[in-house]
Amino acid sequence: MYFPYFIAYMVIGLVISVIVFSWALKNGQFKDQQRARFLPLEREPEALPADVSRFHRIEPYLVLGIVCSGLLASAVFVLFVLVKSGTIPV
Repeated sequence: MYFPYFIAYMVIGLVISVIVFSWALKNGQFKDQQRARFLPLEREPEALPADVSRFHRIEPYLVLGIVCSGLLASAVFVLFVLVKSGTIPV
């Protein structure tokens, strides 16, 4: 019953990953492998702290709100299914 949805999610994920991988190959993301393996060892100069804009101050609260609303929607869906199936009497 639920298998077509899971298969659809897997196929969509595979298609998206193939598109992103082909884009990376086309743009030369994997050309210089000798340089890429030493990048974690390079020292970068310390950057000065940038001014924090108003959006960057409220961004964590927006992300937390999105996460909480997703969890709330999932909980409501689970409760709805349990009530409709008769597991939880109303």
